[in-house]
Amino acid sequence: MSDATLHATNQNPDDFAVQIADQIESFLVAVTEVAKGDEPDSAVPFLLLEVSQLMLAGGRLGAHEDIVPDERYEPDPGPELDVDELRENLARILDPIDVYSEVFDPYEPRKAPVPARISDDLTDVITDLRHGMVHYKAGRTTEALWWWQFSYFSNWGSTASATLRALQSVVAHVRLNQPLEELDGLDTDQDLGDETLETEAGKVMVQEIAGPLGLRPVR
Repeated sequence: MSDATLHATNQNPDDFAVQIADQIESFLVAVTEVAKGDEPDSAVPFLLLEVSQLMLAGGRLGAHEDIVPDERYEPDPGPELDVDELRENLARILDPIDVYSEVFDPYEPRKAPVPARISDDLTDVITDLRHGMVHYKAGRTTEALWWWQFSYFSNWGSTASATLRALQSVVAHVRLNQPLEELDGLDTDQDLGDETLETEAGKVMVQEIAGPLGLRPVR
């Protein structure tokens, strides 16, 4: 049964809210644990799994009919939690594959790729998800679902999908024993234009990053 038919079939919309909230809470807890750095050898595979599962929640929100909040104006959720330490920890753990190239809109013709950081993207997604979670835990379920759906379309959906592609690419390069371009020297505020995504550091051989990131090539 698709999410778009929930109301038409009299399925309890609270079940949908609980499922989405559980998936989002699981992602928030998991990434926070990865950022602690206790198990850096498994960081990339674990993040690949968690972002993949989050995208399932996003897909369900995207397929659902438009969610309309109960109130015209959003209730004040309070101050946002600081994510600087989380971002810095993730950047340290993910070095040297933190920086990757991304095209923001695949339907915008001839759009040049730009550098992005997995650590920035993950904390950006977490900020959006936490915002909705504050509403959910305060009992404002419809407000939380509206925010998660709206921000999925406007920000965290595309950000998380880009991160997923980057993580999958890293795993694929390592498992297939293919060279990985070194992008860490790029300025993430730089517009690359038509230039190739290479730096003087050249190529990082996958053997150099596989062990510290908990990855092994396919035999």
